[in-house]
Amino acid sequence: MPWGRPGTGFDAFGSGCRFIAMDELRLTPDTIGAYLAGQGLAGDPAALSVRELGGGVSNVVSLIEGHGIRWVAKQSLGKLRVKDNWVSQRERIFREAAAIQSLGSVLDGAVPQVVHVDRANFLYLMTAAPVGSVVWKKSLLDGHVQVEVAQAAGCLLATMITASQQAPAFREQFADRTVFDELRIDPYYRTTAARDTDAREALEQLIEDSWKIQTALVHGDYSPKNMLVVDDSIFLIDFEVVHWGDPAFDSGFLLNHLMLKSFHQPHYAELYFQTARAFWQALVAGLTGSAMVDFESMTVRHLGGLMLARMDGKSPVEYICNEEVKCRVRRAAKHLLAERPAKFEAALEVVRRNIVEA
Repeated sequence: MPWGRPGTGFDAFGSGCRFIAMDELRLTPDTIGAYLAGQGLAGDPAALSVRELGGGVSNVVSLIEGHGIRWVAKQSLGKLRVKDNWVSQRERIFREAAAIQSLGSVLDGAVPQVVHVDRANFLYLMTAAPVGSVVWKKSLLDGHVQVEVAQAAGCLLATMITASQQAPAFREQFADRTVFDELRIDPYYRTTAARDTDAREALEQLIEDSWKIQTALVHGDYSPKNMLVVDDSIFLIDFEVVHWGDPAFDSGFLLNHLMLKSFHQPHYAELYFQTARAFWQALVAGLTGSAMVDFESMTVRHLGGLMLARMDGKSPVEYICNEEVKCRVRRAAKHLLAERPAKFEAALEVVRRNIVEA
């Protein structure tokens, strides 16, 4: 669908198409109410409750409640909020909105609905997660390990992969991988290769091999922090690096988060391993008959690359600060990159061995 002309605000829904010239603004809890009222999307700003959410390092995100609405406003940043110099094109926000719309009928109820898109200000509004949703990352860090949620994550990813392979429009619409390179390949893999010279060759080869694979839609940030859970159901968000490419990146991405938590809280390690197995088994079962390229072995290689990147790349994981633990993560990651175990279970064993060894 059309998203409006550059330099205009565009309401993609409602009565017709409205183009509104405006100076760019920065959405904050103090400005959102007036913005919505000015766009005709809400009444009295004073009747709205607005709370800024985490938003990660690349966006400003706020929850809006009142006037019978419960929406999330998301505005992209050009320079990310990290120590290193890390920039990305702000137009990625519109690809994210487009991906959510395109996947709405495929991932029934598991993604938001887009209600407003504003090209001038690099933002969009979407429906919020169901009331009572809990970020899966928080549950995992609290030791509340839900195997059923892991299975749901595996089924959801399998559905996205298989559905995208059956609809040629996905490949055409999301063929551009520029933002994926800006927000994942360069800050994660290339930066880490420059800093960890003994892993440089393996990481460069991983980049080359993965870039050649173009078999499915890739979320690019398939992480527990982007999964809001009610009961056993997942509400998936944050599609800003969506693209057509190597789906093993997503499986490696989620497994990486589970393995890092195992290093962080070794007393929960076996529970995290159990969760990883549940995710992997559900995913593989859902991919039966799909056109995949070296999916399991590439998942393991991405796992190794991402583990190392979250130690030494531009976005180090925030909860691992102990240098001894970091060394253990690096040792396991480099083993996976160098030895390339072909099987998921073999990768788990490498992680387990490095957690328990002094």
